[in-house]
Amino acid sequence: MNSKDITLWIDQRWYDALSKHLKDETLEEHLEDVIDEMCNQLPQREYERISAEIWKEDQEERKAREAARRFAVFHVTEGGNSIYFLAEEHLEFLQTAGRLRNYIRKAEGDPPARFTGMFPRGEKLSREQFDTYVLERLGNTGRVVGAYHIDLDSERLDALNIMDGWQRFRIQDVSTAAYFAMKKSSASPEERWRTFLDRLQGKEVTYETEAQYLTGSRMLRAEDISFAEDIIQHDNLLEFYMEVSSFADQVFGTNVCTAENDDWLNIYASYDLDHGCVCDWLDVYLRHGNGDEQDFKYRLSAEEQALLLPKMDAYCQEHLGESLEECCADFLTEQTRTVPEMQM
Repeated sequence: MNSKDITLWIDQRWYDALSKHLKDETLEEHLEDVIDEMCNQLPQREYERISAEIWKEDQEERKAREAARRFAVFHVTEGGNSIYFLAEEHLEFLQTAGRLRNYIRKAEGDPPARFTGMFPRGEKLSREQFDTYVLERLGNTGRVVGAYHIDLDSERLDALNIMDGWQRFRIQDVSTAAYFAMKKSSASPEERWRTFLDRLQGKEVTYETEAQYLTGSRMLRAEDISFAEDIIQHDNLLEFYMEVSSFADQVFGTNVCTAENDDWLNIYASYDLDHGCVCDWLDVYLRHGNGDEQDFKYRLSAEEQALLLPKMDAYCQEHLGESLEECCADFLTEQTRTVPEMQM
């Protein structure tokens, strides 16, 4: 945008006197209002032409700034909590691996308590925004330089490759590869990348050996959530069986709410007894009419976890006559009592 700087010299005594008689504004602000009023008195056609030119230039500048942005998007799970955020930094896989290594090794002087603390300027995202940026990353527009699922609880990192899609690695393998890539201070960026990728060669965790994640066209809503049957303790988790209705295909991307087949779903939401929070996944078991079975998971956003918590508490009250907190205490007490008995 073309701008003109106007400098006006005035005796300090005039300035002080004028400022004293102005209410709720400075002399500079008043002069800006005077100029605005003068602009409004221009011939209408001239005023509209100049306004349109300024608006167009402003839009072009905004568009150029947006196109020049470089950022990465993250879905981080740590301590049973999940968060999506954007970091306005050029964090490709190698740079992200280095940042992750510094965090898990507490290499810097005063490390943050959470991995998200490594990104003080991070901008929180919704799951839908994260998914939109994932699509943009695959479209290779240049703005989104990286997209990552980092699960510090299960020690897995998923990095999105433009050509190959999501690739999963153990965090320890990624950290080790970053160490060797950065070890030689005189190495060029190309050498660092080559070392990093060579170290990860053959270390990819195939999704066939782990649960696959389902995604649908919308998120879970409060009205979708209802429980049935008994609450089951499995290791450090309380499992709640979710009733399935018409929401399933929209949320999970399945095709069970139809007369075309005899498939059905068994869905379990889990509560972590150790950390006292809703787990950030649902276990989804797809049972086909022909007897085949498939096991999946569904990632829960922080918003979806927040929806599940009061539903779990209400079901404990209804089914067991006590709150979720009291229910957890009972299970933990029973677990503590059982351990000595097993040792004897």
